[in-house]
Amino acid sequence: VQLQASGGGLVQAGGSLRLSCAASGRTFSLYKMAWFCQAPGKGREFVAGISGSGVSTYYADSVKGRFTISRDNAKNLVTLQMNSLKPEDTADYYCAADISPTVGMRSAAAYDYWGQGTLVTVSS
Repeated sequence: VQLQASGGGLVQAGGSLRLSCAASGRTFSLYKMAWFCQAPGKGREFVAGISGSGVSTYYADSVKGRFTISRDNAKNLVTLQMNSLKPEDTADYYCAADISPTVGMRSAAAYDYWGQGTLVTVSS
């Protein structure tokens, strides 16, 4: 699976961004997908995840109610709608895929495939 992330940019606090992750391959619906973020000097942190079917979604406490993860298996696409952005959301955002079930959803170590980062900068 190859992943291509896009949609990052500069936005003012309170604004919105929509990140997209396009995946290659014909078995996309078998993969759980997630977004992680990494701020300068910090480790990679779980942001949101979604099961292969799209029925189950998972969020970090810091983004609940502000971010929404969704997927379109017909288009091999996962999106992260980011609303009410805060300066502390500033980071590189990475999409990730793994064929195992949702176990380990929140752990970066559980994912075998990663896209390149897309930078989100939120100004105060």
